[in-house]
Amino acid sequence: MVRKILAYPDPVLKKKALPVAIINDATRELVRDMAETMYDAQGVGLAAPQIGVSQRIIVIDVSQKDDRPELIVCINPMFIHTEGESYEEEGCLSVPKYAANIHRHAKVVVKALDLNGEEVTYNAEGLLAIAFQHEIDHLDGILFVDHLSPLKKEMFKKKYRRMLEEG
Repeated sequence: MVRKILAYPDPVLKKKALPVAIINDATRELVRDMAETMYDAQGVGLAAPQIGVSQRIIVIDVSQKDDRPELIVCINPMFIHTEGESYEEEGCLSVPKYAANIHRHAKVVVKALDLNGEEVTYNAEGLLAIAFQHEIDHLDGILFVDHLSPLKKEMFKKKYRRMLEEG
């Protein structure tokens, strides 16, 4: 089922998500809904808080439109290694119609649980590394615009307020 994606400045997006204690049918249904919602919105990632669920779950798929989908599901993800720097343009399903260049790590290693409760590790670089950092930030109540400099953040807030007022 496609769910509603919360939009900035919804206060739920600023809350730290809770760890998943048990992976059960409800967890699997949530992940299915998250994947459907992400694909429907044509995103490359989605975190549970973006649909109003305070659980540490993310889904990512950075495959190209013509490729077969390659859904990554991470429950309770955490970084075990980061290195390098990247500075790429990012957007967010919760901050529609806005994009900005953000400083991130170039490579990350993420450890998480899959839907079977098995530990999985991902070595990521490029778009996948950025997606992991972006989505895990959501689990900690951080939006990509929080990484902007104070001046750019003020400019974003003014521009975004105008966009919301204009509809």
